[in-house]
Amino acid sequence: MPGDLHITGDEAADALLNANFDALMIGMLLDQQIPLEWAFKGPFTLRQRLGHLDPATIAAIDEDSFVAVCCDKPAVHRFPAVMGRRIRALCADLVDHWEGHAEALWADGCDARTLARRLRALPGFGPEKTQIFIALLAKRFDVRPDGWEAAAGVFSDDEPRTIADCADEASLAAVRAWKAAQKAAGKDKQGRTTSPRS
Repeated sequence: MPGDLHITGDEAADALLNANFDALMIGMLLDQQIPLEWAFKGPFTLRQRLGHLDPATIAAIDEDSFVAVCCDKPAVHRFPAVMGRRIRALCADLVDHWEGHAEALWADGCDARTLARRLRALPGFGPEKTQIFIALLAKRFDVRPDGWEAAAGVFSDDEPRTIADCADEASLAAVRAWKAAQKAAGKDKQGRTTSPRS
């Protein structure tokens, strides 16, 4: 820390991600069914509207009030109400189990297998999101618990697959190109053939 993530097209938004693991985790949570840039700018948008990005304060906000903040234009996600509730649930989990901050999940020096188990227990973190987040921590923030390559799976390699590989404009462009090529070939981020839409 700080990291060298380059993703949103906004220097201030990228700076927040690179200096604040709570922001990074919220961005990762939002990273589904919308472009990377939109997802990872969400934490900055929330901080502008709330005046902070403190998990304990967010968890204490009435759910409907927080959802309204997420739904304000421009919305933080394609499905802002659903994701607003999920962000608040994530923040509550961090408060209840992790001293109110994302960094506590790995601050004790746990191995990557343990970190993966902890991440999977968070609201909104499935298997693939967990793998990508571990790769993101290792590649962009030099947080490399023992066994991180195995825990990150294919996302630990040098292929420009995800947010974990976005360090500058060139690498961001490479990720975009790789994703477009995979989509054209009918494959997902892990190189698996996807089922055709009916």
